Amino acid sequence: MNTTEVFLIAMTIIFTVPWLIWRLGNTDYYAPLVVVQIIAGILLGPGILGAVLPEYYAFVFRPAVIQSLNGIAWWAVMLFVMIAGIELDLKKAWQYRRESGITAGLALGTPLAFGCLAALLMLTVDGWIGPKAMTWQFVLGIGMACAVTALPILILFMEKLDILRQPMGQRILRYASLDDIAIWGVLALILMDWERVGRQAGFMGVFVIAAWGYHRLMAALQERDRWYVVLIWLAVIAFAADWAGLHFMVGAFLAGASTEAEWFDQAKMDQLRHHVLLVVMPVFFLSTGLRTDWAMGGAAVFIAAALLLAASVVGKLVGVQLAGRILRWAPGEASLIGWLLQTKALIMIIFANILLDKQIITSETFTALLLMAVASTMLTVPLVAPKLARLKALMTRRV
Repeated sequence: MNTTEVFLIAMTIIFTVPWLIWRLGNTDYYAPLVVVQIIAGILLGPGILGAVLPEYYAFVFRPAVIQSLNGIAWWAVMLFVMIAGIELDLKKAWQYRRESGITAGLALGTPLAFGCLAALLMLTVDGWIGPKAMTWQFVLGIGMACAVTALPILILFMEKLDILRQPMGQRILRYASLDDIAIWGVLALILMDWERVGRQAGFMGVFVIAAWGYHRLMAALQERDRWYVVLIWLAVIAFAADWAGLHFMVGAFLAGASTEAEWFDQAKMDQLRHHVLLVVMPVFFLSTGLRTDWAMGGAAVFIAAALLLAASVVGKLVGVQLAGRILRWAPGEASLIGWLLQTKALIMIIFANILLDKQIITSETFTALLLMAVASTMLTVPLVAPKLARLKALMTRRV
């Protein structure tokens, strides 16, 4: 078979396997399709399919096919990160800045500290830190991974729980938006290349000027033209960020964060997010699964994943509980918000990919982070739905 035919076999597997598991297993309550796709990527990776059926794995996922899949995966994840940047709700966060700042600060800082402690424990064993990482980069990178909230997946979950457009949902969006901005700032610090710091500073300076011109242009255009211009903006800024030594995903986030949500119809933007998840993100999940590694042994990877999950969940819940005490929330409110904000899923997986690309973490650490992201996301709806049923009055309470 030629490369095109094998590529199409791989695409058939990518879309068929997770959909069948999700549909026939009726997993939507605890594992929505997005989570099943991530799990399928792990199952189809070298550590599982490659170990069980090595000849079949080598036949389907040959280098030329992987290269083609990676191209689709890169564009898919850039679109997804850009949309995440556009969906930031910073104007509302500023309007309620005291409440949003306290909650977001504690919801980010506490799991970040817990994650850094987990990273220090991991450093006592060889094989977790990447070959190009300084100790502080590894520790801060793991802490960041434990602190992140996956804003786009959080939006999907809140849509499913029917709270997205209610006051509670809008509050949670404000907290997650501030956390998102801060966490990308932490990532930029970790990725700072001190040998190319001049180029990176130059990129940020040019970006600020270019963003000013971009805003003026977009304000003058009709919406139908804005959809094309935002994609051009995405490609240009992602390229520039990568050239500067940051990462193309940092550029994708900056492209989205510098784009006003009000320039686009909200229903169309929601459709774009759903279509990106449907059409191209499954390729990214498979591409991610192909990077997993179990060389340190399954037990070690699962223990590390459990440690990271505990740091992430406990840190997030403790941080939000502290915020609730300071702001005098109603009983049960902090627990509900904490469990929603601990959703990891795609954004954390994207961060883990960046850390692996930059060789700050090893493939084994990447695998543990991937398992942690899946577990944390699977916990969200089963634990939040019963709390919502008991706390219906909170949904319409305004701060």
